[in-house]
Amino acid sequence: MSRRALALGVLTAPVLLITLDMTVLGAALPAISEDLRPGAATQLWIVDVYSFVLAGLLVVAGSLGDRIGRRRLLLIGTAAFGVASVIAAFAPTAGALVAARALLGLGGATLMPSTLSLIKTVFPEPEARRRAIGVWAAMFSGGAAAGPVIGGWLLEHFWWGSVFLVNVPVCLALLAVGPFLLPESRDPHPGRFDLLSAGLALATMLPVVYAVKSVATSGFTTTGAAAAVVGIASGVAFVRRQRRLPDPLIDLTLFSRRAFSVSVATNTLCVFALIGLLVLVPQYLQLVIGMSPLTSALWLLPGSLAGMAGALVAARLARHVAVRRLVTGGLSVAAVGFGSVALLAAGAGPTVIVAGLAVAGLAVAMVETLTTDLVLTSAPDDRAGAASAISETGFELGGALGIAVLGSVTAAVYAAGLPDGVPGETLGGSLAAGVDPAVAGPAFTLALAVAGAVAGVVIAYAAWQARLLRPVESAADAPASAVAHH
Repeated sequence: MSRRALALGVLTAPVLLITLDMTVLGAALPAISEDLRPGAATQLWIVDVYSFVLAGLLVVAGSLGDRIGRRRLLLIGTAAFGVASVIAAFAPTAGALVAARALLGLGGATLMPSTLSLIKTVFPEPEARRRAIGVWAAMFSGGAAAGPVIGGWLLEHFWWGSVFLVNVPVCLALLAVGPFLLPESRDPHPGRFDLLSAGLALATMLPVVYAVKSVATSGFTTTGAAAAVVGIASGVAFVRRQRRLPDPLIDLTLFSRRAFSVSVATNTLCVFALIGLLVLVPQYLQLVIGMSPLTSALWLLPGSLAGMAGALVAARLARHVAVRRLVTGGLSVAAVGFGSVALLAAGAGPTVIVAGLAVAGLAVAMVETLTTDLVLTSAPDDRAGAASAISETGFELGGALGIAVLGSVTAAVYAAGLPDGVPGETLGGSLAAGVDPAVAGPAFTLALAVAGAVAGVVIAYAAWQARLLRPVESAADAPASAVAHH
């Protein structure tokens, strides 16, 4: 096996870890809900505070990697992620688990930008780079869908904290081989690191997320509205500051290229639907259908395999079909796959969900491979870390918003479908409180169907906006993957 192949293996392991952590809780949530008894808002925070902290810090971490070295940042992040995993595994309360998951997000933020930017360094040739990104995307899709499988198996044999401890051996292996297999790369002229911009990036993310959760659990409140205002104001201040600084945290000129901006938007919307549903579906399979964690996870295994296949064939298909057509066609197929979950409202069973998610997973993985390649080739080499961070922010923001929005929609529809006076913050909480499964089950099934319909509409919009992947650069400025603009 060549040194470059081994290096690619090292670079895809962090992606597998991070996406695994986004969905492994889907299998563990029923056990966590029974043991720690979190409320609806706390349960949502347990699941997605990780993604939101990660997304809020990715741009900061990408810019930091450009300055101190991307390999060095990757190894620092690996150590932090391993330590945070141990803390999460032994969290004694729901609040402690939320804090531990936030620490995981902090560690994960230092991992993701380095992986993509180092792929661009290790594989400078366009065709080799696209194949490498296909493997990277396969690990992203595989990790997202394998999370419930691994979590289900662990829960059959151990307590819920084991879903976090599984990260530790991988982190130790990365720390052992990373320094020898990965080259160091950095921006030779990085400029000054702006700490105020870093603070504004995080101040934009978390208040807006809090506002979304507040509306979902408590309706429109003064506190939620104030959080939204703070987040939006911070976002406006952040953008204005980036435009003024000679060395901005985010190079906003990258968004002037449609190949870059449309690709980032497409990835965000795809992960929104995929991760949001992968957190909800295991609850349906376990608590409504009555499957064990392992059995429910195995039902989702076709989605994992389909996602990996879609990522791996993307580069080969791009040799013969214009990437814009592949992206719009793949998104259209994915919209049908996600939307099929809505058939639960018409009496469809779990087979429809599994088939729909497998179709959607294959199409989404293919799309993400191609659009991620466009993101990298649209950016200059010295801004690889920052461009990768923006791309990863889109991924993580999409996953976190999917969990928050689709989770909130599901919670609201579920509560509305229960009789008055019946506890209805979460399905697990209702069942633990002694609510009749014959009452709670149909209410959650309808709620999941609505979430599937929302996901299908979101991806249909993504297909519509992907038509903007057209030539916008001159021949001299076009990225190496200009075939994508045909």
